[in-house]
Amino acid sequence: MAGDAPATGQGSAAEPQRGVEVDDKSIAAACYANFCRVTGTPEELIIDFGLNAQPFGVPSDPVHVSQRIVTNYFTAKRLLHALHLSVQRHEQAFGVLETDVNKRVVSRPAS
Repeated sequence: MAGDAPATGQGSAAEPQRGVEVDDKSIAAACYANFCRVTGTPEELIIDFGLNAQPFGVPSDPVHVSQRIVTNYFTAKRLLHALHLSVQRHEQAFGVLETDVNKRVVSRPAS
């Protein structure tokens, strides 16, 4: 995300824009999530990520939150924009993503 856009600032047109250097290899941990919950306060958003072992219907077991991001609304808006652009590019290349899992299920005829 940081490499997609130059750093914002009030530099003049003659000044070259510099991107933000990001070290994402030293301590970044990757995890998978198929569940997301967003809550918040007037000052910040709380985004919880977890794994729902039963994606159809209501889960019988609780969804365990494995990662929590707390951010301000300015950063959340930048994240929203970056995610929107990424999903838009993906859909242009591969087709529209259906978010309703019940509409994605293909029923097979009985044998």
